[in-house]
Amino acid sequence: MRLAKFLAHGGVASRRRAEEIVAKGVVTVGGEVVTDPARDVEVGDDVRVNGAPVAAEAREVWAVNKPEGVVSTAREPGDRPAVVELVETEARLYPVGRLDADSTGLLLLTNDGELANRLTHPRYEVPKTYRARLRASIADRDLERLRAGVELEDGPTAPAKVRRLAEREIEITLREGRNRQVRRMLEAVGNEVVALRRVSFGPLRLGGLKVGDARRLSEDEIARLREAAAG
Repeated sequence: MRLAKFLAHGGVASRRRAEEIVAKGVVTVGGEVVTDPARDVEVGDDVRVNGAPVAAEAREVWAVNKPEGVVSTAREPGDRPAVVELVETEARLYPVGRLDADSTGLLLLTNDGELANRLTHPRYEVPKTYRARLRASIADRDLERLRAGVELEDGPTAPAKVRRLAEREIEITLREGRNRQVRRMLEAVGNEVVALRRVSFGPLRLGGLKVGDARRLSEDEIARLREAAAG
């Protein structure tokens, strides 16, 4: 197994972040500093990061109903709580993608870097569905603009699935993961999001999970997530 993948499986970081960690020269294998993330290692090898041993953790995936004000990070240096604090586990988890601090709803946490990367990589187009409450009523023509894709400062968005839930509420499904994308898309059509909640991620739905609660996914649910990110 490649070193970066081993670190990801050990819950150190995502594979991409693990590659950066290796390049810094803080990883050793058998006491030797290694800077090549493609170096082959095996289970049982003495792999350490900053002197701390890394062992392959059992893979865990959790669903969290993130409250407003909680940040989508593994650690929060400020006063705001981090989402990992909502999960009771010894595993070193990190979020799969992000939700803004002022957004709520379904967020996945895992120590499986490979799965996290596939679920968030644009090439796999794993759908995510949000419900947005808007500042003003939205016209049918603006719904059509959202469905076709709108121009943002970082380029046009891909077509989206959009349906009206109420005069000032919509459900929108994206297969991209740009920063604050739903909010920026609504601003592009002259509206504003006042509340945003993610209700599904791939085949997984928020369901009846209460705000602030977390649950560990079953092996069947994890398998369905892997299938959704199979490409």
